[in-house]
Amino acid sequence: MRALQIESEGRTRVVSVAEPDLAAGDVLVRIGTVGFCGSDLNSYRGLNPLVTYPRIPGHEIAGTIERVGADVPSDAFPLGAQITVVPYTACGRCASCRRGRAHACRDNQTLGVQRDGALTELVAVPWQKVLRADGLSARAIALVEPLSVGFHAVDRGRAQGSDVVLVIGCGAVGLGAIAGAARRGATVIAADIDDDKLALGAKSGATHVINTRTSDLHERVQALTNRDGADVVIEAVGLPETFVAAVSEVAFTGRVVYIGYAKAPVTFDTSQFVKKELDILGSRNATADDFRAVIELLRSGDFPVNDAVTRVVGLDDAGDALRDWSARPASVTRIHVELT
Repeated sequence: MRALQIESEGRTRVVSVAEPDLAAGDVLVRIGTVGFCGSDLNSYRGLNPLVTYPRIPGHEIAGTIERVGADVPSDAFPLGAQITVVPYTACGRCASCRRGRAHACRDNQTLGVQRDGALTELVAVPWQKVLRADGLSARAIALVEPLSVGFHAVDRGRAQGSDVVLVIGCGAVGLGAIAGAARRGATVIAADIDDDKLALGAKSGATHVINTRTSDLHERVQALTNRDGADVVIEAVGLPETFVAAVSEVAFTGRVVYIGYAKAPVTFDTSQFVKKELDILGSRNATADDFRAVIELLRSGDFPVNDAVTRVVGLDDAGDALRDWSARPASVTRIHVELT
């Protein structure tokens, strides 16, 4: 079967790989659509320290059930059912797993990052990682994982209806945070440097949008919050300046949630941590419950699925799409690769 492989920094090719073995407890998934995310772009650019080459990318998955192995509850996983996959592993032994937070497992291996991913025709995964997504389009299903990461950040920030939530970054993960906070009844402020992405943020549930290229973020947030600052700030960019901005824009006794990885050291005025008595939280991956909540959001029709996908390509053009995205990273929200 065919697969896209990142051979080395900046180099991809379509290769032939063996079909996966179907072990007891596994579900064989025929891949329909896979989304490219920022970690795939960084893998292509040679900037992902978790990746070794060659690597088949892909962990934002829409597929159908092709076959099930022994010991799989087949009544829950009928052949042909539309599904997505929770792409993370858990060791079951580390501190995170013992605390019931397996999504943050110390030894996690995400599909397409630490192990080969889903940009191929068939993958075999444990049935416990398979979630039904009946009634949704493949395009919607392939958005479930990144939106779930945003939903998880909202949960980490304990956002509620009385809160003002500032989301910095309107990529797919940021859109998930916007939608998740809005569904809890919070007033959401979206910040980005791109007007098209801000328009998506508004469609996803943001009440206010701020283009930080043309407006002063601090002054706008102060004006919108009666000079208090946001109760919750979710950082979904991963730049030193946005890491610092999150602390600047959060209210006293507020919560800061970091999803993005800063690619360079960050210098903080740590007195703000203490004076504001902040909760500073990391947010990693997502839980199966986050996935289920996003599936329900998508079933409601309250998310702009088609607008959130910038480009759709076939497997043969997937490498070129990565190259184009690398040349113009701000121009893309999501790229989807269709395999069927």
